[in-house]
Amino acid sequence: MPAAVLWDMDGTLIDTEPYWMAAEVELVEAHGGVWTHEDAVAMIGSSMPVAAAALQARGVALSVDAIADALNAAVGEAVAAGIPWRPGAHEALRALHDAGVPQALVTSSFQVLAAPFADAVGLFDVVVAGDTVTRPKPHPEPYLTAARLLGVDVTGCVAFEDSRSGLASAVASGARVVAVDSHVVLDPPPGVSRTASLAALDLTTLARIAAGEALDLRDVRDPV
Repeated sequence: MPAAVLWDMDGTLIDTEPYWMAAEVELVEAHGGVWTHEDAVAMIGSSMPVAAAALQARGVALSVDAIADALNAAVGEAVAAGIPWRPGAHEALRALHDAGVPQALVTSSFQVLAAPFADAVGLFDVVVAGDTVTRPKPHPEPYLTAARLLGVDVTGCVAFEDSRSGLASAVASGARVVAVDSHVVLDPPPGVSRTASLAALDLTTLARIAAGEALDLRDVRDPV
């Protein structure tokens, strides 16, 4: 089994990307600008400072902190209505917990969103949020921090990511990585496993990935 499993949150475990996109459109349009679907997709996985700079460039006359507050409030309100799980995500978390595999939440979202989600789920041993690291994704610091807090070697961990920025972070950390095709179809480097759904995973598959196999599970619809 993996030494630990390190999970991205938005787009990987829960489908919050439409909430972020809607919040970005609302904020830009309130300041007289235009924010397209392509703009929103390009921001998936970005750190808050990067996203805020892009919004400011489209006319949002607010500070980075004010933009962060507005986006976090909008997304937090949407999630509070019910956790929008990606297929197979909650089942995978539960199976790993029952098997005694440590798990970390490693997200670019701020603690104000990550902590309530982690508390509600109750299956994470560690939470690393975007505002709790010095160098957020695509730097490897978030994943290295998670492994350090768990007390495991990151090279024995399996990380799941659905964005280009997050994928770069996970790969650079030295973890085994699974690219999840969610709102963005990724083009991972050699050695990275791929899936279109977390429902395609089970403990045996994870053990194979942790052992160094690069698996393509995009055509698997049911647990293997």
